[in-house]
Amino acid sequence: MIANVPILTSNTAYMFNRSTLLHLRIPFSFFLMPVFMFALAVSMNVDMVRTIIVFLSLHLFLYPASNGYNSYFDKDEKSIGGLKHPPLVSPQLYRWSLIFDGIALALGLFISWQFALMLAVYGLVSKAYSHPSIRLKKYPFMSWIIAGFFQGAFTFWMTYMGINDFSWEIMPAQWQPALLTSAILWGSYPMTQIYQHEEDAKRGDITLSYKLGIKGTFLFTLVVFSFASGLFWIYFFQNYSEELGWYFLLAMLPIVLFFNSWFLKVLKDESKADFDHTMKLNFLSALMLNAFFIYLYFQLH
Repeated sequence: MIANVPILTSNTAYMFNRSTLLHLRIPFSFFLMPVFMFALAVSMNVDMVRTIIVFLSLHLFLYPASNGYNSYFDKDEKSIGGLKHPPLVSPQLYRWSLIFDGIALALGLFISWQFALMLAVYGLVSKAYSHPSIRLKKYPFMSWIIAGFFQGAFTFWMTYMGINDFSWEIMPAQWQPALLTSAILWGSYPMTQIYQHEEDAKRGDITLSYKLGIKGTFLFTLVVFSFASGLFWIYFFQNYSEELGWYFLLAMLPIVLFFNSWFLKVLKDESKADFDHTMKLNFLSALMLNAFFIYLYFQLH
C-alpha cells in the first residue's frame, strides 16, 4: 500500500505545471547516458528503430519518472541533482511520475516483454530508494551497492538486450562491460551526495557520503574511480586494443584534473563541497564518457 498519496481531483490530477516539469529533471538524464552509449558502442547487432525506442524509454520517461517519484517523497528544500533551487512539490507530480513509468513500459513492449520487465524492475527499485516504507536511501552501504548495480550493470544489460534484440541469455556473456559500468558508478556515486549532508541528516538518511564525511568521500572516490578506470583499460586492451585503453584514460584526464583541483579547494574550505562544483563534475564526467563511447562506436562499426 502506498503511503502519503494525495487524493487528486479531476481538475488537478493531470495538470502539468512548472514544478512538475522541473522535478522530472529530464535534462538530468544526460548524466546517466554513458551507460547507454557504452552498450550501444559494443553492440554488434544495432537496429536504429530499436535503439531509438530504448533511448526514449530510458532517458525521456523511465529516468524522469524515477526523479519525479523520489522528489515527491523527499520534498527537498535545498539543492538536488539538476536543481539548485527546487520548487515546492505539487501533488500531481506523483501522478505524472507513474504516467511516465507507464509510457516507458509501453515503449518497452515494442522491444520485448523481457525488456519491458527489466524497465519495471528498475522502476520499482528506484521507488524503493525514497519511499518511506522502504527508503533504501537511509542505508548507506546497501543503497550504494543497489544504486550502482541497477544504474550500471543492470541498465547496461537492459540496454544491450534492447538494442540487439537479445534475451536474458546474453547477460552472462556481457558481464565484463556491465560490471565495469557499475564499478565506475560505485566510485562516483558518493560524490553526488556530498552537498546534501545537512538535508539528508535532517530526514535521517545516512548516505555513504555522510558516513564517509566530506574529505573521506573525496578519498573514497579517488581510490574506487581510479581502480575502475584501470579495469576499463584492461578490458579494452584484452578485447580490442591497447590504443583504445589509452584513449579511454586520456578522456578521463579532464575529469581527474577538475576533481583534484576541487579537492584542493575543499581541503582549505569544506564549504566548497557544494552543488555547483558537484554539477560541474557530473557534467564533465558525462561529457567525456559520452564523447569517448561515441568515438568507440565509430571505431567498432
